[in-house]
Amino acid sequence: MEQQSVAKSQSLDPASPEGVQAPVQTDPSPRGSARQLARIRKLFEALLPGYQGRASIRLWDGTRVAGKTSAPTTVVLRQPAVIRRLLVSRDILALGEAFLAGDIDIEGPIEGAFDLVDYLDDHSPGWSARWRAAWRALGLPVRYHAPGTRGLRARRSARRNSRASIGHHYDVSNDFYRLWLDPEMVYSCAYFREPAQTLEAAQRDKLDYVCRKLRLRPGQHLLDIGCGWGALIRHAATHYGVQAHGITLSGQQYDYARARVRDEGLDDQVTVDLCDYRNLPRETRFDRIVSIGMFEHVGIRNFPTYFETVKGLLRPGGLFLNHGITNDSGWLDTPITRFVNRYVFPDGELTRVSEVSSALERAGFEILDVEDLRPHYAMTCRRWVRRLEQASEQARALTNEMIYRIWRLYMAGAGYYFQQGSLRVYQALVCHSGEPWPVPLRRNDLYMP
Repeated sequence: MEQQSVAKSQSLDPASPEGVQAPVQTDPSPRGSARQLARIRKLFEALLPGYQGRASIRLWDGTRVAGKTSAPTTVVLRQPAVIRRLLVSRDILALGEAFLAGDIDIEGPIEGAFDLVDYLDDHSPGWSARWRAAWRALGLPVRYHAPGTRGLRARRSARRNSRASIGHHYDVSNDFYRLWLDPEMVYSCAYFREPAQTLEAAQRDKLDYVCRKLRLRPGQHLLDIGCGWGALIRHAATHYGVQAHGITLSGQQYDYARARVRDEGLDDQVTVDLCDYRNLPRETRFDRIVSIGMFEHVGIRNFPTYFETVKGLLRPGGLFLNHGITNDSGWLDTPITRFVNRYVFPDGELTRVSEVSSALERAGFEILDVEDLRPHYAMTCRRWVRRLEQASEQARALTNEMIYRIWRLYMAGAGYYFQQGSLRVYQALVCHSGEPWPVPLRRNDLYMP
């Protein structure tokens, strides 16, 4: 993975739709006194005793203060005020925000930085050591430039999955996403035959795997809730002969999906609407319903509305496949969840798969099949990060330095935690409770060559 250096940020019009404020760059080579540098070395000796993980820490003057020289990842601190803020506030969120502002840089594989975050979480020093560290940190410079937000903060709205929150993430730029997604613009985990398979081939396999799980047949009516750029509905219509309808809350995804449908001559089979799933006509019915990567925006308190709405839209004998990310703890108030809600998904929330299963059963579904695709998402995220980094200059030109850093950090972190296991992604196939068995007795049809 290529090494990255701090680049000058591009300022945006403050009246732009995203409301992005470019990060303020600080002097890349602040001059610290010998006494100040000695103080910083003691701080890290106390806070990271014996750390020998995947990352090392280097100061602005080239001094390595933690980790081994052979570590593949190096976290570069560009100014001492970052250390002060981290130690005085004792908030790991400060590390992420300092990275967005350009006051911290990461050289080498960015995932290695999360190894350092986990170490800090798992090896917190005692109160006495923390008090001494914070006291020493008070002697460091105060100057710090926090990054500008992108106009939205975490909020507890009764109507999650709103157009504003969806547009915050998905309407950055179709050209930006095109830089690092596959040609079909699939923004969810691929399905790999083996680790060396290309992203393009693995995403095609995922689309086909979903269609086989749904046992699609010609003439059936398929609804895709949160259809993204339209890859699945186009694939299902082309290869399985269904009548497919996709809905999204992203204006840019809607425009792109409509254009692809038209260009591929699928107007008689595929329709796309800019629509909230809660606003679909209640008299409409579908043979198959699928939702991939939208579920994370629903909000846990809205599970009953979500699943009961889907149940009402699903014909008797129909199948519903829900594909969504879960975690092992629920959506707790942590530095990482605050970072995600502030800079990535304003209304995003994850929970345990057990909570999802219970909500499905309470809504009147029978669970036919549940599959964890966790390793597939780790491999997908790593490919996305690598492709984004390879297109870093174009990505910055299409958006700005801060957005490039947000996506690089967020996707690398997702890859790390999918590999570690605290993030998971499940496909749950369900039907109406109490109906005749709607799928074959065995799963042989899922594993066609």
